[in-house]
Amino acid sequence: MLILLRTYLISALGVGAFFLLSLPLPFLLGPITACLIAALAGLDLRGQVMVNEAMRAILGVAVGATLTLPVVLSMGAMWPTLAMIPVMIAVIGAIGIPYFMRLWGFDFATSYYSAMPGGLQDMLIFGEEAGGDVRALSLIHATRVMVIVMVLPFVLRLIWDVDLGNAPGAPAASLPPMQMVIMVIAGFVGWQVAKRIGLFGASILGPLIVAALLAITGVLEYRPPAEAIFAAQFFIGMVVGTKYSGVTGHEVRRDVLAALGFCLIILILALVFAEVAVFWGLAPHLEALLAFAPGGQAEMTVLALIVGADVAFVVAHHLLRIFVVILGAPVAAYIFNRK
Repeated sequence: MLILLRTYLISALGVGAFFLLSLPLPFLLGPITACLIAALAGLDLRGQVMVNEAMRAILGVAVGATLTLPVVLSMGAMWPTLAMIPVMIAVIGAIGIPYFMRLWGFDFATSYYSAMPGGLQDMLIFGEEAGGDVRALSLIHATRVMVIVMVLPFVLRLIWDVDLGNAPGAPAASLPPMQMVIMVIAGFVGWQVAKRIGLFGASILGPLIVAALLAITGVLEYRPPAEAIFAAQFFIGMVVGTKYSGVTGHEVRRDVLAALGFCLIILILALVFAEVAVFWGLAPHLEALLAFAPGGQAEMTVLALIVGADVAFVVAHHLLRIFVVILGAPVAAYIFNRK
């Protein structure tokens, strides 16, 4: 309990520091930065799994609530950019696997699952089953998510002058109480049902599906309030930062540095694919960059909500990315391992 309270306090100090320095996304980037610094200083930090899952459920409801019938009917037009996602994953793998193996000396299993831009938990499970270094995988993917989430806001503000100070939703006091009740039910029921049937990303996809069904039928007419989205940012940011708890000097010199180099590679690739989509007139700059940047699913959803991007467009591409990686990674790893 003491460690948990300390983690909350450090995260809150991070939020305060970002506000004082007028830095973007204080509720998300503040906890990430503060927990990262504290972890590198040797402090033991810890998040609470249940609370983090609940925060992801809030994001699921927020995305699902935007999927009204007109939005869903328009999603068929996304197929050209959706088709680019498997191509991007293949390119990332073709560059990333040799990068980790030849430049940093990781074994094949660790290199393969380090290069695959999937969800952290999924890549850890697959990597462990394949005999990979779980600790290295954890640090590499945590660094990937952290760097992308921290770099993108500054890119969006400096290059495209995107306003990152927008409220992610209406104040809770302005929403009808019955709509709030429906949101809570959608989040809880969707999360628990998805968890029972073994759906990947159950805490975010389950609520997303239920909320989308309610939005399509006109039952759910509002997104979760701004206060709930801010809370989700806080706890998700805190969890990203706590991944570095207990990191050693050797791990920083090898795993984290390897991850930083890989982040540069995938950010360049994301920019290239986004520019191709923009050049062909398939998507605006903002949506294209957020859709192709291989950050964490929850974190990219937060960014899309805050900057006012087409959330359905962004989330559809990240869902496909996670699906392709989860479906294809074990099969491809088995084939390449035999060769």
